[in-house]
Amino acid sequence: MATYQRHAVSAIAENIARDLPVFQVIVGPRQVGKTTAAQQIIEQLGVPSVYASADSPLPVGPEWIETQWRRARTLAAEKQRPVLLVLDEVQKVKGWSEAVKALWDARPADLRLLVLGSSALLIQKGRTESLAGRFFVNRFGHWSWPECAEAFGWSLNEWLYFGGYPGAVVFKQDVAQWKQYIADAFVESIIARDVLQLQPVTKPALMRHLFGLAATFPAQVLSYNKMLGQLQDAGNATTLAQYLGMLETAYIVSGLELFSKGQVRRRGSSPKLILWNNALINALSLKGYEETLADSVWWGRLVENAVGAHLLNSLAGKNVAVTYWRKGPAEVDFVLSSGRRLVALEVKSGRAGRLPGLEAFKHSYPEAQACVVGGAGMPLEEFFGADPLGLFF
Repeated sequence: MATYQRHAVSAIAENIARDLPVFQVIVGPRQVGKTTAAQQIIEQLGVPSVYASADSPLPVGPEWIETQWRRARTLAAEKQRPVLLVLDEVQKVKGWSEAVKALWDARPADLRLLVLGSSALLIQKGRTESLAGRFFVNRFGHWSWPECAEAFGWSLNEWLYFGGYPGAVVFKQDVAQWKQYIADAFVESIIARDVLQLQPVTKPALMRHLFGLAATFPAQVLSYNKMLGQLQDAGNATTLAQYLGMLETAYIVSGLELFSKGQVRRRGSSPKLILWNNALINALSLKGYEETLADSVWWGRLVENAVGAHLLNSLAGKNVAVTYWRKGPAEVDFVLSSGRRLVALEVKSGRAGRLPGLEAFKHSYPEAQACVVGGAGMPLEEFFGADPLGLFF
């Protein structure tokens, strides 16, 4: 982990060195190497730096940003050189966007800025409040299979099970320890710090139970009524939909909506639950690695979830909607839509057979591309090694 460099690092360092009129932002899930990337950028630039993190149990105010800015300006004056200021988990600072805007607009020429965040709220608030046009977003998703193969020598099956959190790799040989580490250090930390601390949640226990339910039914369409029957003190469907949206802002669970031409997002439709990293599923499962490989039905769910996760991680911010389609008994696992372009994906982890879902979808939308992933279709290794944007658009 210490020596592996994610592919975007060099490009970010080059942009900072060019002193563009925008500052750089790295946003993505917790524990995917954003802070490590910042350290690598500092090393590549070879300039003095100030690093500060707002990831504390208690929220901090805009004066925290002003203090770090002052530290960076003082260092630049002392060194008589440009200085890079790195603000980590900045979305946890109250009023951060207004504070950064005021300081950035009056910045001295010798100060560079890199902002890190583990919540999609950072981008949403930055765009809607006061920072529009002042920053460039670099998205760090969960680690892909090619990255895990290159960094750790993992097979595809290992990545499909362990999911690729770099910090958990040392526990891979002891699956029980790995499960405990993921559950304690990742799942609870993400929910507590990246969801509950940033957004008003009236039923924190329900939020945790909803996550557990999603991990139990990966890549499955689950109606809100069925969820209400599975959860205690579940409130209503509106609450569950709101909480699913909150989990999505932390890049851990999405509820894909039903595709409909001309109305891509069908509010109130039964969501298809996709976890952004398979580690979040298997850490809570009672099955070990070998037992999971031997269970063809459960393994098929993991493969389908990984396909959905790969789409979500790769297409975040790319103006491509990821949905699913169902009409009567016919169903398509994933539908990608952007403008007039339409792609229907069916996932096969076992033997090939008829594809009534794709046939029905093509009958309703003859202009759509169709693709089978796995089985006799596109090999899983090829799909997980490719960028879906370049592959389909």
